Amino acid sequence: MAAEAAGFTPREARGNKVTRIVSPTISVRQRLKEIWLSRELLVYLVRTEIKVKYKNSVLGLVWSMISPAMTLAIYFVVFQVVLGNHMPDFVIYLFAGLLLWNLFSLGVLTGTGVIVNNAGIVKKVSFPREILALAAVGSACVFFFFQSIVMVIFMVVLHAGPDWPYLPLVVFALITGIVLACALAVLLSAINVYLRDTQHLMEVILTAWFWACPIVYPFQQDIGAKLGHKLFIYFLNPVTPLVLTFQRFIYNKVSPVAKVKGVPTTYLVLPHHGYLWYSSLDVGVFALSVVLFLVALAVFGRLEGNFAEEL
Repeated sequence: MAAEAAGFTPREARGNKVTRIVSPTISVRQRLKEIWLSRELLVYLVRTEIKVKYKNSVLGLVWSMISPAMTLAIYFVVFQVVLGNHMPDFVIYLFAGLLLWNLFSLGVLTGTGVIVNNAGIVKKVSFPREILALAAVGSACVFFFFQSIVMVIFMVVLHAGPDWPYLPLVVFALITGIVLACALAVLLSAINVYLRDTQHLMEVILTAWFWACPIVYPFQQDIGAKLGHKLFIYFLNPVTPLVLTFQRFIYNKVSPVAKVKGVPTTYLVLPHHGYLWYSSLDVGVFALSVVLFLVALAVFGRLEGNFAEEL
């Protein structure tokens, strides 16, 4: 009967095994409307995620600041003390890139498995399932806020100031990163229901993706000088412009000079470009993220039909 409803003749229905039929139930526009109408549910799920994560914990949300501080300390010891990196305020440069990356990677990785992890709710309660993936990114935004506090503390201690004219651009880059994370989280959460290896694969991909971003190494010196006219290949990574924007605002040094064994040494850290260059790259990534988010909603709607059976 299901095969005949899908358009097969009775003979084809008897001779072919049809395992599943998935089709979109509502349009992307309607899905966006339902997400907006369910915004209070989204906020509730984010709050619940944070409470569950630190349930029965003495320090609670303080751990969200201790963890990045310890990670930063480890990177600092390895790269600046052990390996002898003398780049001025390297810890600020490192943390500037980690801020955006931690938000993006945590949102994508958590969002990928969120439908499977909440199978009981998905099968019994009627609501826009995309909200679960968006809530995963929302909780990552909360952690981003507390990590930013750690960043401010480090900057105050090291007497490092941001480049304030780039503040509107870094806010735009943050929004772009959130949209990109939401798009991937929604898309991968639906795929992971049918292909459970997706979540494990994303762990591997995100590890490699981290080193494809100029976070622990200076962009201009290690990438720009070596790729030359082929530099556009590096910018196929949509996270790269966003990381560079954060570093341009927070680190606020393009080519700092430091004395190494008494000899002044210039470090080529960030691109020698102005506000327009950064903004054009961020606008391009934002447009890509919006398109990807709409595609993710369409794919999610097509795969959502058999979530209950697959879970």
